[in-house]
Amino acid sequence: MAAAPHTIADEFIIETRGLTKEFQGFVAVSNVDLQVRRGQIHALIGPNGAGKTTFFNLLTKFLIPDRGQILYRGEDITLDRPAEVARRGIVRSFQLSAVFPHLTVLENVRIALQRSLATTFHFWKSESTLSVLNSQAMELLDLVDLGAFAGVVAVRLPYGRKRALEIATTLAMQPQLMLLDEPTQGMGHEDVDRVTALIRQAAAKRTVLMVEHNMQVVARIADTITVLQRGQIIASGTYAEVSRNPLVIEAYMGAPEAELQAAHS
Repeated sequence: MAAAPHTIADEFIIETRGLTKEFQGFVAVSNVDLQVRRGQIHALIGPNGAGKTTFFNLLTKFLIPDRGQILYRGEDITLDRPAEVARRGIVRSFQLSAVFPHLTVLENVRIALQRSLATTFHFWKSESTLSVLNSQAMELLDLVDLGAFAGVVAVRLPYGRKRALEIATTLAMQPQLMLLDEPTQGMGHEDVDRVTALIRQAAAKRTVLMVEHNMQVVARIADTITVLQRGQIIASGTYAEVSRNPLVIEAYMGAPEAELQAAHS
């Protein structure tokens, strides 16, 4: 029996076609055609105001495009609601750490895992019903080097550790596609190295699309880089390819390649 023909949906987990979003005459995202290959770390970069966060908001349905399509695993999800997109396996982390500050590290991950239980919406149930998730939560915490912090209230974690906790809660949602919005923003070198390693580890079994300003991080872990400027794609390829692109150099204020790498580090 002949093998099934290879399709674009097999190769690319998410694709946009002519994606456009305007705000009172200002075009934030303009006719963007993007393909994210399965199993890769794909970085979306560009100067401030390039439309990166708006593009993320379109993918996760916090915004509805004015024109264009979003295809996920070959299916049109352009008009899906945010909850529907999350159920499909697209999970996003935000620029600011989004954890429950007054719950422990373990409790944060356990809440994210709770969606796998039949009691997900049984808010009157005893907390003890969640204890069956403790071992799974600890596995995730160990994965992101937070096992020793399980009993610590999240608000007391250093900033870099909070971002690690957010990655753990994102992984608890069992994403097929992780959208990371500036995961190393505001971090010192030690935390940047830790979170960069976590992203590479998380990408071993899934696809990652990330917005990132730290060009050193992008150069180290991104398989493919897409550059936005004024809402349009001006280049896409490996770091070596895009860093030599004249349009990219111009977008980063004419900096030569050596300076481009550190432009937002």
